[in-house]
Amino acid sequence: MAGYQEVFERIEQKYLLDADTYNKLRERLSGHAAVDRYGRTTICNIYYDTPDHRLVRTSNEKPFYKEKLRVRSYGTPSGDSTVFVELKKKYAGVVYKRRVNMTLEQSERFINHGVMPMKNAQIEKEIAYCFKLYEDLQPSFFLSYERIAMYGIQDESIRITFDSDVFYREHSLDLSLGAWGKRLLGKGQRIMEIKIAGSMPMWLVKILSELRIYPTSFSKYGAAYNTEIKNENEKKEGADCA
Repeated sequence: MAGYQEVFERIEQKYLLDADTYNKLRERLSGHAAVDRYGRTTICNIYYDTPDHRLVRTSNEKPFYKEKLRVRSYGTPSGDSTVFVELKKKYAGVVYKRRVNMTLEQSERFINHGVMPMKNAQIEKEIAYCFKLYEDLQPSFFLSYERIAMYGIQDESIRITFDSDVFYREHSLDLSLGAWGKRLLGKGQRIMEIKIAGSMPMWLVKILSELRIYPTSFSKYGAAYNTEIKNENEKKEGADCA
């Protein structure tokens, strides 16, 4: 358990960047932020939801409170690889994330059979309660992306991440099968997230303003779900016209 942060409380703001804006921003960040020790990382996620996608539909409505449940790995895991079971909540603009690390096999026993690995009993109980609350939670979507994470040189609590090559799929919902699926973003696009505990530093505000980079509301899971709903509707309309 040592070395893994389990509890997060912060403000997260998202931005959608094209390739040119991303390159200009990376230049401007020089001297203010540095890439962390992990460099470029492949992140894979399995999102859990009800059969009628209650959690993602609620999230897309941008409520005052929302939550997501997922299992995350860094790279493609095998049975004894470390993964994170995460409960992520957003309330009044503040993100609260609680996660516990365990092996992939332990996560499957925990989720499917309620066998707690006892890495952090309190967090495991909270996640188990979420499964009990919704009763019929099941794997819903796979999402993966390539992430570059940076931290503030003067203030390491400032985190800036860039996600590219975002893939999703609704089938083969197994982390051990690796990162592949349908592309979610356009060519050269990246999702940037700025994660801070308090107010944004003025140097960062100035850079974003000068480059005309503005925040947006964007959820990878929500966007993947909306894309599939749109595709299904178009297929249905095509069938009706045939």
